[in-house]
Amino acid sequence: MATPKAIFYENQAATIIKNLEKRNMEGYYCPDGASAVQTALSLMPEHSVISWGGSMTLNETGLMEQLQKRDYTLIDRMTASTPEERRELYAKATLADYYLMSTNAITLDGQLVNIDGAGNRVACLIHGPENVIILAGMNKVCPDVESAIRRVKNCATPPNTVRLNCKTPCAVTGICGDCLSPETICCQEVITRYSRIKGRIKVILIGEEYGY
Repeated sequence: MATPKAIFYENQAATIIKNLEKRNMEGYYCPDGASAVQTALSLMPEHSVISWGGSMTLNETGLMEQLQKRDYTLIDRMTASTPEERRELYAKATLADYYLMSTNAITLDGQLVNIDGAGNRVACLIHGPENVIILAGMNKVCPDVESAIRRVKNCATPPNTVRLNCKTPCAVTGICGDCLSPETICCQEVITRYSRIKGRIKVILIGEEYGY
């Protein structure tokens, strides 16, 4: 029997999916990470060229592990041994068939809110790859853009700076200091409110908590 929280997540996801459709984006709901991984894989035919942005969710759900077991061409920037190679892989990622990522937050009315450091992740979200597939736990849902930005700066960014060993105020205090540190990962703030290309952005909402 479904728990009240599971029913709540499913109902809330249905509202978001309807609003994503109004914004030319596709939405899916999966009750758990395993079914979300299968949904993502079903959207990507064999021999597809796939790349991805930094995401705890992609790892926690097991999607990254499953990619290695299938007949895909993977563009992994972490395989670069020099800055020049990494730059080349970033460029190749923009031409991928599918780009995988999570979103830092998503609003009830279907807007995606992301804050990035290097900018490669939001760059591919905005333009380049033919398809973008986003996996997001329901813990990323916020009432509106303003609360979504607060969530990113105070709930997502601080633990990410700790994970990445960044020397920023929030890594020490756990609270956004609106800093201009050389190692800040809050360089780009991107709100995706509409997709010019219908269905290019596909959002898989997961009825569990993943990522930061």
